[in-house]
Amino acid sequence: MVREAETHADIPFGPEDTPWQKTFSSLGVVGGRPYGTPPSSDPRAAYLHVPEVPHYKVQLPPTGLDAQQYGEAEALFRRHVDTQTRNFAGYQVTSDLDYEQRLGHYLNRHLNNVGDPYQSSSYTLNSKVLERVVLDYFASLWHAKWPHDPQDPESYWGYVLTMGSSEGNLYGLWNARDYLSGKPLRTHHREPGQAGVEQAPQGDGPNAFHPVAFFSEDTHYSLTKAVRALAIDTFHDLGSTRYPDDNPLAPGTPWPRKVPSTEDGAIDVEQLAVLVRFFASRGYPILVSLNYGSTFKGAYDDVEAVARTVRAICAAYGLDKRTVHQGRGEEGGQDERSGFWLHVDGALGAGYAPFLEMARNAGMVEQAPPVFDFRLGDLHSLTMSGHKWMGTPWACGVFMTRTGLQMAPPGASEYIGAADTTFAGSRNGFSSLLMWDYLARHSYDDQARLAAECDHLAAYTHRQLLALQEQLGHDLWVARSPQSLSIRFRQPRADIVRRYSLASESVHVDGTARAYVHLYVMRHLTRELVDELLDELRQPGAFTPAPPTGTTAGGARAARPVEPVADAMAG
Repeated sequence: MVREAETHADIPFGPEDTPWQKTFSSLGVVGGRPYGTPPSSDPRAAYLHVPEVPHYKVQLPPTGLDAQQYGEAEALFRRHVDTQTRNFAGYQVTSDLDYEQRLGHYLNRHLNNVGDPYQSSSYTLNSKVLERVVLDYFASLWHAKWPHDPQDPESYWGYVLTMGSSEGNLYGLWNARDYLSGKPLRTHHREPGQAGVEQAPQGDGPNAFHPVAFFSEDTHYSLTKAVRALAIDTFHDLGSTRYPDDNPLAPGTPWPRKVPSTEDGAIDVEQLAVLVRFFASRGYPILVSLNYGSTFKGAYDDVEAVARTVRAICAAYGLDKRTVHQGRGEEGGQDERSGFWLHVDGALGAGYAPFLEMARNAGMVEQAPPVFDFRLGDLHSLTMSGHKWMGTPWACGVFMTRTGLQMAPPGASEYIGAADTTFAGSRNGFSSLLMWDYLARHSYDDQARLAAECDHLAAYTHRQLLALQEQLGHDLWVARSPQSLSIRFRQPRADIVRRYSLASESVHVDGTARAYVHLYVMRHLTRELVDELLDELRQPGAFTPAPPTGTTAGGARAARPVEPVADAMAG
């Protein structure tokens, strides 16, 4: 073992290829031997190779990097990031950022918004004053009742997320699970954050407090993580274990893992209704998570249609309103709550669609996605990512619900002087500052114009890809869901995928898996960059293996010669 360790200690390390054991200064050597363990193998060979940033150039020896080494390493990384930022086209993230000059000062300040946004804290180095302003902005934009009033159950409550919508989904489902399980509401406690002795809720039927979750096959993978982490049964889990032969969509066959989607990627409302009715008829509370701008196809679930459908089904089985008793006797209490919960993952759409709706009302675009927000009385919770439509240097977002739906926090947080009603505990106070800065500098008019421009560029990109498909005589599987900023097409050669950071996903069409990529038209994307990508896709060998020649979008043979793309688009 000693001999092996000594051999590994000779592995070249750092920008000067110095053997690892010789990279230590005097204080790093204890008893004649380097402090810590040597590498078990060469990290350069162990990790994914990034050609633009050689691993050895950025390795951190115990002595650190001198000024020249640091300058070379940082320059390599900067050049790589700047190049990828310029060509970044495959994800629903905005790269058009402008914060450095105004907010660079705060990078040397620690801003921590620990605890409830609406309570003061002994941790005074925070940006809660800006967080509350940002939350009010979105409450108004999403047609919630504001400002937040802890005594008004219909007013909104929310907080700025340290993560993106994945945290909002996790928190929303956690709140939904406890609400549907009959656990105490926050309003049941005389002092926020002071949780009492929890009593088992009393209700009708053996399944009264056993929520079951539904989400579509186009839902972001964070929902699958969330239900696992929270031990929430999905309809697939429950159906497969308790009712293995009773799949209502196809009796006698295995239960589907997720609710089927339409071809465009929106949840199939009719099939959702069949599944919800099966469980509601057996007394299970219903938890539905919807997408408003699905990750790959950018599809918008019809939240209003789902809300109407789920409410009608739940009403038929007494789950629209039910009385939940907390414990027994004088110590117990009761409240009336619904037996269903609708959560919306609006990672991109909740930040973008309101402005596209404004643009439609102003005649700047023809259509906007369906209503998704608190105009719908049956919406329970909503989340959005700040780094997507607005654009921030790191992931962040907003979670929002109604005050009367809040669950009691786990316990008091005397140490910070405020109830910790959030998921993260310590929360990044810089994100509230970033969102405040962006919203302060972009009016509704500005954002409506930006939304219209993105919609027009998405339509242009879709048309150009269809024209390229005709020009090449190949079926490139080009598709765009209604009002989506995502345009998907056949996966091209690997170097093109990497250059433009195109997201890849296998999509099953007629039982066959197809390797797709998509391009996302975010605010930073230009027509010039779209045209540059199209020029690369036009070159021989751009798609490997090459699609069958002479086919068009439907797989049919081209009936006539096709015009060059520029001529085809002239009209």
